[in-house]
Amino acid sequence: MKYHIGYPINLYYEHHAALAPLLQFHLNNFGDPFTQHPTDFHSKDYEVAVLVWFAQLWEIEKDEYWGYITSGGTEGNLHGLLVGRELLPDGIIYASTDSHYSIFKAARMYRMELETINSLVNGEIDYEDLRSKLLVNKNKPAIININFGTTYKGAIDDVDMILQILENCGYSNNRFYIHCDAALYGLIVPFINHARILAKIITFKKSIGSISVSGHKFLGCSMPCGVQITRKTYITTISRKVEYIASIDNTISGSRNGLAPIFLWYSLSMKGHVGLQQDAKMCYENARYLKDRLHKAGISAMLNEFSNIVVFERPCDDKFIRRWQLSCTRDMAHVVVMPGTTKEIIDNFFKDLMQERGKWCGITLAPCLADDIGSQNCLCSYHNMHH
Repeated sequence: MKYHIGYPINLYYEHHAALAPLLQFHLNNFGDPFTQHPTDFHSKDYEVAVLVWFAQLWEIEKDEYWGYITSGGTEGNLHGLLVGRELLPDGIIYASTDSHYSIFKAARMYRMELETINSLVNGEIDYEDLRSKLLVNKNKPAIININFGTTYKGAIDDVDMILQILENCGYSNNRFYIHCDAALYGLIVPFINHARILAKIITFKKSIGSISVSGHKFLGCSMPCGVQITRKTYITTISRKVEYIASIDNTISGSRNGLAPIFLWYSLSMKGHVGLQQDAKMCYENARYLKDRLHKAGISAMLNEFSNIVVFERPCDDKFIRRWQLSCTRDMAHVVVMPGTTKEIIDNFFKDLMQERGKWCGITLAPCLADDIGSQNCLCSYHNMHH
């Protein structure tokens, strides 16, 4: 746990002891969360309570939403894009290159047409590329995946700008569907005060079709899980009555882990908004602390606004990467600063990195990351001289 800094998982939760006795029960929340369950072994009351909490967070009225507890972010994305496909059968999926791999998986699974949009250097969607491809395909509806925190760089796509682009390109409200992938940031950014001032929040008050968030990431849960919410008027497009389960089938998985809603409900109840604000503030500040330490040491590093993901040059030693459980791609690695990532852990990582890096730099020059994280963040020999 002291070395797990490369992936967005909160390993520091306190509910495992209190809720351990529930492991003796088989809890299966199959069918629609809002319909009566035909058996006694379920936790749908807790599932609905969790959905109520997120509906209030994302500002949608009680009689206007539908949702369920998923197995994680991928299932939430699969469900959101399926709803979009059923509403707009000939729609094209638009997703940036920095989108989560599950978006491209959904396009393959559903055999949907896909337009991959370029990303800006910070990981945000390239708005001009989106505009040009929307204009080329004006004869077909648009199903757009918006990233509320990209997987690798933690970039936030601008919902308002995308809605304005759709309007300017002539797409009326009934010719587009927006799914928000908020796997990690859905529980961070709403609790950063100045983010709310700058309207960097997601809300169903805007023309959004669905939002998904992971439960095991920022909040922390013993099992992978997530929350998916869409508009109630949309869910009828995929709903089918199944006599065998005396319920409606409108989820991806059918049978669902009945423990997950209880764990999520318990965590939300114990933390509350104040606890989530404290965690968000700590992650936000510690991420900046790490980025500043790397920059002062002459190491290329990038940190997006409102982000807890620090991207930096890829270590040369696979053993070091494995020890700190880092996620790497091309010449980049990243650290995801979670509630359990204390300054002590950051200092230990930084000390270890500097010791090992002294050996690597004697063998090879630090890579140029200008194309990956921007020239202003690159401290390779060339850009460092120009800085």
